[in-house]
Amino acid sequence: MATENLDNLDLNNLVCVFCGSSTGTDPSYMDAATQLGRELATQGYGLVYGGGTRGLMGQVARSTQANAAPVLGIMPRALMSVEGCANEIGRMLVVNNMHERKSKMNEYARAFIALPGGFGTLEELLEIATWSMLSIHSKPVIVLNTNGYYEPLKKMVEGAVNGGFVSKDNSGIILFCDTPEEAVKAIKTYVPPDTRYGLDWTTKVDI
Repeated sequence: MATENLDNLDLNNLVCVFCGSSTGTDPSYMDAATQLGRELATQGYGLVYGGGTRGLMGQVARSTQANAAPVLGIMPRALMSVEGCANEIGRMLVVNNMHERKSKMNEYARAFIALPGGFGTLEELLEIATWSMLSIHSKPVIVLNTNGYYEPLKKMVEGAVNGGFVSKDNSGIILFCDTPEEAVKAIKTYVPPDTRYGLDWTTKVDI
């Protein structure tokens, strides 16, 4: 893993944003990315994200940096030609694979917010929600439901509850918000369900 020197970068209050590397078809998605970056900075947060310059990913990073907040991008080397390399936006860690990317995001983030996105965004969001259910972390997991984009996901979660695969309490691991202001405000008020699996991940096994 190639690591840029992160000295003098405030890593104590970063929020991880999952989002698409495309702009999407609805202009409200880019507007939400701009507003989210501004709101994070205004409320004293920085950004850790996938490191790209394109689409919503680049927009939220530029907006956060434009409002004088720290930005840390984490980019798998293989994706640099696809998502763009944000050397001009904040600091960058170049990692070997997607697993390292998500592990570093979890390490540096104090909360997670999902903007609209595709398969990658959905995978990251659902994995981090699963990690919460397994007590790997207890950080806020927030979905910014811009213009109803995540209504199908909300219904899928409800279907999983009704089908007996997710408890009703644990469905609250994912908090849906309609505006960037609500999403950022929810970071401080979020309480993870006490019905999550209380697993101990500190014990190591020699392999």
